Amino acid sequence: MAEFVRSDPSMWEAIFADPSVPLDRSVVRQIIDDQRRPSRRWLYPIAMVLSRVLVTIIRVLKRVLPFRWMPLGTMDFLCVWFLRRCVSPDAVDLLLRHFVIETNLVNFIIRNTPVGIEPVTLRPESLSELGDQAVVEHDVNVYDVLIALDVVPLVARDPLDFRQLDIPPLDAERHRRRLVRLDIQTALCFMNIPFSLALSSEEYRRAVHSMRFDDSFLEILAVITGDDTFRHWKLAGMSLWMDSNVDVPRMVYRHALVCEYAHAQLVKLAGGQYPRDTAVEFD
Repeated sequence: MAEFVRSDPSMWEAIFADPSVPLDRSVVRQIIDDQRRPSRRWLYPIAMVLSRVLVTIIRVLKRVLPFRWMPLGTMDFLCVWFLRRCVSPDAVDLLLRHFVIETNLVNFIIRNTPVGIEPVTLRPESLSELGDQAVVEHDVNVYDVLIALDVVPLVARDPLDFRQLDIPPLDAERHRRRLVRLDIQTALCFMNIPFSLALSSEEYRRAVHSMRFDDSFLEILAVITGDDTFRHWKLAGMSLWMDSNVDVPRMVYRHALVCEYAHAQLVKLAGGQYPRDTAVEFD
């Protein structure tokens, strides 16, 4: 066998080829392309600091003036406008995809445990569906299913109910002209500002803390399915660690990746297979 020699390896090509990543190759390529946007390299470091400073000031002032500074409807309008005009279609697609995937995970747990609550319906297929307090509902669904699990035994189930693991066609409005095409992480930095303005202090804290339940969900999925793979993606993010003074956009991005990994593993357990596109080239 000829020896493989590579003097100048590509980081992106290695990430794409990493066999431990369980995601569909087209999704991996979409994520990589988003990370390679100029805004991610040049604007994100500035947006990250600016967002953190402004949100900290807003949260401190809200302790003195504890009222809703912005209607939730205004927050929805601003965020949808921002996504339509300032964020790349691929990044919007990834955001819509996350809402669907997290709902699929929540519903998988509901269908495979005797929690006695109806499956949730938040599966936005278009940008307009991200209005009507979708962000708040997205977080509330996580809390509702965890609270419902308090009164039921958590055991492995056989057979498993794998319904509704599909991703419907998503409309990121690719036809619409953008002023700029930001990557998803830079976009999250800017969107965190109206979130902090519109949500009450308790709602914002609840939203941030919801991401500390990622490890809880991975453990629940591991128990239900009997598959230890889910435990490999835990980060020791204990839900009892009640600290909301964190880098929220960074946490959101990791949360979305964890959900992608968990969802891909469920699809694999259901018998689905992800193709590996070996023809992709990286500059």
